[in-house]
Amino acid sequence: MVGKAATPGDALPYIVTGSQVVVRDEEWLIRSTQDTPADGRLVRCIGLSTLVRDTEATFLTTLDRIEPLRPEETELVLDDSPGFRRSRLYLEAVLRKTPIPATDHGLAVTPKQLLEPLEYQRRAAHKALTTLRPRLLIADAVGLGKTLEVGMVLSELIRRGRGDKILVVTPRHILEQFQHELWTRFAIPLVRLDSEGIQRMRRQIPANRNPFTVFRRAIISIDTLKNAGRYRHHLEGIHWDAVVIDECHNLVNKGTLNNQLARVLAPRTDALLLTSATPHNGDPESFAELIRLLDPTAVVDAKRLAKADIAHLYVRRHKAHDEVAPELGSRWADRLDPRPIAVTASPQEDELFRELADVWTNPQRGAAPVSGQGRQLFPWTLFKAALSSHHALAQTIEQRRKTLARQAAGQAAMTDEQERESAALRSLANRCAAITDDSASKLGALVQQLRDIGVGPKSAARVVIFSERIATLDWLSDRVPKLLGLKANQVRTLHGGMADVKQMDVIEEFGQKEAPVRLLFTGDMASEGVNLHQQCHHLIHFDLPWSLITIEQRNGRIDRYGQEHRPDIRALLLTPDHPSLGDIRIFTRLLQREHEAHKAFGESGSLLGLHDAALEEEAIMRSLEQRADPDHVIPAEPQQPFDILTLLAGATGHDPVPLSSTPSLFASDRAFVEEALRAAFGDADRELDIRREPTDPELVSFVPPRDLARRLGALPQSYLNEQRIVERLRVTGDAVVAEHALRRARETKDSMWPEIGHLSPLHPFLDWLTDKVLVAVGRNQAPVLIADVDEPVFCVQGLYANGQGRPQLVEWLAVTPSAGRGRPHVEDLFAVLDRAGIRDGMANPGIPIDLAPLRKALPAVLVAARAELADRRQAHDERLDELLTEPSARLQHWVQQAQTLAFDLPEPQRVRRERETRTVREETLKTIEALRTTGEPLVRVLAVIARRPR
Repeated sequence: MVGKAATPGDALPYIVTGSQVVVRDEEWLIRSTQDTPADGRLVRCIGLSTLVRDTEATFLTTLDRIEPLRPEETELVLDDSPGFRRSRLYLEAVLRKTPIPATDHGLAVTPKQLLEPLEYQRRAAHKALTTLRPRLLIADAVGLGKTLEVGMVLSELIRRGRGDKILVVTPRHILEQFQHELWTRFAIPLVRLDSEGIQRMRRQIPANRNPFTVFRRAIISIDTLKNAGRYRHHLEGIHWDAVVIDECHNLVNKGTLNNQLARVLAPRTDALLLTSATPHNGDPESFAELIRLLDPTAVVDAKRLAKADIAHLYVRRHKAHDEVAPELGSRWADRLDPRPIAVTASPQEDELFRELADVWTNPQRGAAPVSGQGRQLFPWTLFKAALSSHHALAQTIEQRRKTLARQAAGQAAMTDEQERESAALRSLANRCAAITDDSASKLGALVQQLRDIGVGPKSAARVVIFSERIATLDWLSDRVPKLLGLKANQVRTLHGGMADVKQMDVIEEFGQKEAPVRLLFTGDMASEGVNLHQQCHHLIHFDLPWSLITIEQRNGRIDRYGQEHRPDIRALLLTPDHPSLGDIRIFTRLLQREHEAHKAFGESGSLLGLHDAALEEEAIMRSLEQRADPDHVIPAEPQQPFDILTLLAGATGHDPVPLSSTPSLFASDRAFVEEALRAAFGDADRELDIRREPTDPELVSFVPPRDLARRLGALPQSYLNEQRIVERLRVTGDAVVAEHALRRARETKDSMWPEIGHLSPLHPFLDWLTDKVLVAVGRNQAPVLIADVDEPVFCVQGLYANGQGRPQLVEWLAVTPSAGRGRPHVEDLFAVLDRAGIRDGMANPGIPIDLAPLRKALPAVLVAARAELADRRQAHDERLDELLTEPSARLQHWVQQAQTLAFDLPEPQRVRRERETRTVREETLKTIEALRTTGEPLVRVLAVIARRPR
């Protein structure tokens, strides 16, 4: 049965995006295709004929007989619509639905998105498109717009028919922020699978259904997705067009769940985008692990990386980089010099720190009273907690005493060592309890700093205050508002112990201008990826991390692109009076060195050369213990060659990025919308309740019909609910108006989602309307229109697919029959359309013409078109061979090096390495070959321009 129903091989060249096909005796329009490893070509369609109209369906060529409509059977039909609207709309719709060929590396939709035209961001997107496969590590420094660069790449892939299935993986607290950017700026809808989204998903689909077959474009947190028992088997059954993994530095450690997740996803996607402002941990082998996810042939010996190994896979710039600095201008104000605020300890705090030093960190007699493991680290854990607050220290002491009690419960009694530690902890707890709010010196200093900044009940000033300890955050959020006269709704707390939805709500509220919140107390879970700069340029480190990396990440929350005020960064540094506590100037030096490195290199993690916050903290602890000179501990420049390599290897040049100018028969998207609505509905204004704004001719507001409302269900749930999109959709083609709506949404307290969306080329509304236009032309029909041409002109589309089933070469031909005078004449279609006046405002005279001569000329036209396409394919394949020379040479070089290195390995390792090399070589060769044109061309007669009768 399956064999009889399967699609014959000679039909495959005609099964491409935009084609009309017959499946199960119904007519369908192909929206996208994708070759699968075992089931032939997967074909996603939307129904055209009455029974299946607007129904979405997916077919497999191995299971269903998909019958393409042959060009020789094209039916020519005279277009009787006003101004030849049907013909013009149909040509435009085919243009919009036809993917841009993979070999066209110019940016096609990016210039029409809601973005400022920054070349350094465009160069990152262009670099992804020019590689063998779009696989790139975007490692730009904090604040340069990595999310926007990801959005550009995804937009261009979608326009090329290579972005139908997209998975974005991020930390859980920035799910909505990432989703918001991709929708509002690029019109890419992602289904957000946060805790609420997952519950909603479980109600919508059967328990045994793979959720990633239901949601074609999704965003999910890495914490959720790495659950191997729940999701891994689902992931293993899906092949993605594009996968994005944000904050990818969390993937490098082999054996971790994060690394296992990356290893599952990397081979199951065509495009892979990794982002991180801290892309390596100082270990070339760990960095090589990231690079291998992108391209297994890029690294042979992970211990000996070279710039040439990673140049094609890696982008790394910073604010002062010569590719970036000239473009930033006033859109990123330079930060002020950081301000370390020395806070003199109170007498009660001095007593506490004296006991900490004499008993724990620098014991006067014997060793510190620590039992069990952690003898060296725990005293400094206490010291660090005390620098945060007496509440943080009390919590640390309490947790340790509970641990001792649990240990004693499993024994007959406490050991002498445990008794000694317990007694020392009780004494320290008493010292801690003696400190009140009045004698907590940093509390008073913080309140004074906030007053200096101007924070108050009626002030608009906002400040984000960082602390490592939740106990400190809870204490501050309770006491500070009372001391400043702030109301409860003017203060928010954010930390990792909160539910993901609550975290996102707090971040959204802090970014809204009219929201009452003035102070945000947060922990270091908000130091990665969160945008806090829209309404805030003041940041205070209540307790300074002992890590340059963490300081840099914290500062980057307000010091980033789009910050219009000079970031003001301060740190409260408690200075207890005790000689044994080491040189606390090191904390001031940490703050200063991060600032200097930020300006010079764009990152500070390379200064200590550790690239791990925990290791940096340990190094600072040792320097305090040894009373080392702060200038020796923290050098002014990177010391390791590998650090220099990664800082310098990510440049993209200074050349302007090429743009791909896609032709159009309409002056704007809005003009296409107006014409298409008139064609699709008898009275669109009445049926859709269309409303227009006299002050904004680009704005259109209407009630979405049922079939469009179904498609809009894929939009962000927050957007649908808060702006009631299904009840009334508002879109504008004016980027200035759309940007103003986005800014206005940030300035309200109701919703971060704009009430007016930007009508970008990828907007689902445009996609729906384009399908409506295509449906209006019957099965295998070509409209005939009349214009001022000397001879009839056949408008022909020619398309060659590659081994992946995607368009590789697309040509638009204007073929004029010979009328007995030799071979038909072939020209560029768009030049002929322009010359013939096929545009808005043309008139349809309604003159009947004889179509018989045109039908008679059709076979010769198709012969001429195929001959022209064969010639153009030969020229295209020659250019493609040149493009594939570099990856082919790189593969050959890698194989040779891998074989040489394997030669000296012990027998079992050598055999395994040779097997891995063969597998990678075969897979890479398959990828290279799949980019070549294959088979016969798809030839479609789209329309005919007939000569006006005299």
